[in-house]
Amino acid sequence: MNMIKTLAGGAMVALLGALPMAFPGAAWADDAKAREIMQKVEDRDEGDNMISEMQMTLIDKSGSKRIRRIKSFTKFFGEDRYRLMFFLHPADVKDTGFLTYDYDAPEKSDDQWLYLPALRKSKRIATEDKSGSFMGSDFTYYDMTRRVTSDYDYKLLKEDAVNGAKVWIIESIPRRKEIVDESGYTKSVVFVRQDNYMVIRGVHWLKDGGRLRYQEVMDLKQIEGIWTALEIHMTTKAGKVVTHKTELKFDDVKFNQNLADDMFTVRVLEKGL
Repeated sequence: MNMIKTLAGGAMVALLGALPMAFPGAAWADDAKAREIMQKVEDRDEGDNMISEMQMTLIDKSGSKRIRRIKSFTKFFGEDRYRLMFFLHPADVKDTGFLTYDYDAPEKSDDQWLYLPALRKSKRIATEDKSGSFMGSDFTYYDMTRRVTSDYDYKLLKEDAVNGAKVWIIESIPRRKEIVDESGYTKSVVFVRQDNYMVIRGVHWLKDGGRLRYQEVMDLKQIEGIWTALEIHMTTKAGKVVTHKTELKFDDVKFNQNLADDMFTVRVLEKGL
């Protein structure tokens, strides 16, 4: 998932500081080995007919927290992934819904809708709005879908280890300005575990400049044979100052549930389950 992964240690800071601030279109030549790795990341088995609950904790720069509970349903239709989410708590977001059609075909733009109960209607998320914050979090609407491998050039920077697991460190740069506008990122560096092709850490450069997002998987387990991230943190910084942070924790994760095809519709989004 693009949900997708905070960096610590002087060596890591040194590595990131040494990377060139490339602009889209000025990337290094595409690296075949890095592309092969990222293709395996994309092709990794994510499980099907998944139900889970999520706790989203929003932490502002003063340390104040807001907690939200979410129910999520995911189903594959061929290679396309559909996801339906409903906010359960607190009252100010209860019954808000989100529906994503995450298409496998690179030429097809993903569809997303947000249902706001106060308005009693759903709003389609336009392509130019996908770089915006998802429900006040440090994740964007773009982060809620899988990245298309062919939209990026890749370079294998080095091999290293994170918490004892060997990783490849790979830089990705959007091939077109449209991808920068849609994602909100001019460049990313991701850490891919060599044993399971999971992205467990990432750094993302925001296009408005001066800010970085640090993503890290804090808890990773196999559930029914599927490697699953159970806790993910995303931290936004301006220089060394944390401006906002989001913590996602997943529980009661179940795969191979009997999810009907017709539940993944705008009608269900608006009417509820």
